[in-house]
Amino acid sequence: MAMNPEPDTPANHDEARRSFLKQSSLLTAMAMVPGPVVHAASANFDEKVAAAFEKVPLKLEINGKKYKLKVEPRTTLLDLLREQLNLTGTKKGCDYGQCGACTVHVDGQRVNSCLSFAVMHDGKKVTTIEGLADGDKLHPMQEAFVKHDGFQCGYCTPGQIMSAVACVREGHADSEAEIREYMSGNICRCGAYTNIVAAIQEVKNGGQKV
Repeated sequence: MAMNPEPDTPANHDEARRSFLKQSSLLTAMAMVPGPVVHAASANFDEKVAAAFEKVPLKLEINGKKYKLKVEPRTTLLDLLREQLNLTGTKKGCDYGQCGACTVHVDGQRVNSCLSFAVMHDGKKVTTIEGLADGDKLHPMQEAFVKHDGFQCGYCTPGQIMSAVACVREGHADSEAEIREYMSGNICRCGAYTNIVAAIQEVKNGGQKV
């Protein structure tokens, strides 16, 4: 004798079950979150904290142009250059001072701008990759990088060139080993190191003003 098959599960049974599970999970999560966190999120707490930082006056000379600015004390020199002054040649790489992509010159000394607060340089002279050339005439180090293919993707190149100029000025370009040592803070993920060294050696041996 044939038995009647089990009645089909209602079509909306799975949907109702999923909805129940989602609601239960949401209620459980809300119960576990501390009250102050929920309150802070609803009150846009982060924005209020950011607004609470008082801006301070700052005078800088950047690429020969004088600026009078007001910045938050926590603003890095890198973010000031890129976000407020639109000098985007200086690159943000690791943001931890390990790759050298953000290298600029401050009063002639190379600096990792991602690790340096802008307010630390009040009254100083800053040179970025945009200020290295003389109008349309490239700086000798820029010309050498082009000639020797000292870049591939080009992202690290501004920082490499700024460090390369400093390397020569500091007197640390007398040998390939010395150049590699004093350029070690600048990482090229494309691996163009041999060509970078050749570019620096040409500028150094050519006696060109850097």
